[in-house]
Amino acid sequence: MPEVSVVIPTMNEEASIGAVIDEVRSALVDWDLEILIVDTDSRDRTRGIAIAKGARVVPEPQRGYGRAYKTGFAAATGTFVATLDADLTYPASRFPDFLAALAEDRADFVSGDRLSGLPDGAMTGMHRVGNEILNIAFRSLYDSGVRDSQSGMWSFRRSILPRLRLVHDGMAFSEELKVEVIRAGFRFLEIPIAYRVRVGDKKIRSVSDATGNLMWLARKRVGWVPRLP
Repeated sequence: MPEVSVVIPTMNEEASIGAVIDEVRSALVDWDLEILIVDTDSRDRTRGIAIAKGARVVPEPQRGYGRAYKTGFAAATGTFVATLDADLTYPASRFPDFLAALAEDRADFVSGDRLSGLPDGAMTGMHRVGNEILNIAFRSLYDSGVRDSQSGMWSFRRSILPRLRLVHDGMAFSEELKVEVIRAGFRFLEIPIAYRVRVGDKKIRSVSDATGNLMWLARKRVGWVPRLP
């Protein structure tokens, strides 16, 4: 059994996936790890590059950010799970800090805070405004001090997954995951990270995704969500 399973969702990320895998391996050279690429029907060379780099490709025919992560979590075998996007925005070099907090029993779930030191140009103005609105809503609805509720770089103990009620298949999965961790009483730690300009085509739709995420936060708060199968 590996110590760490790194789960990376992809869809047409040939321009960056090789560099992301290289960064992960360099950062976690002292850890026994597996790298899982959860690929949503890429039409470019994403899968071939990932396989050549020694990653395991897990196909997921249905689209959806949350769907990809749930598939990856189900396939993961490591004691710890670590995640990041495939577009080079998140710094894999910070994984040792995340995992140290888990291994030293200082946290059960660690999330990267992109916003405390966000450099100019790393995120569009609309995307930044949307994040701030969602963060205010998150903190207000859930009485939480979470700084970056939309961050997609996490590390956590795989053993906590059975206690999390994760139902969303789309972009709101990121905030739902954090809500569930907090509700379950797990120790939540945020670590400030650098955030970089993405490589490749933009997948996020700032206005519609932000609106959908905001509605989901409210629905989750009152329990108006689908039941688990």
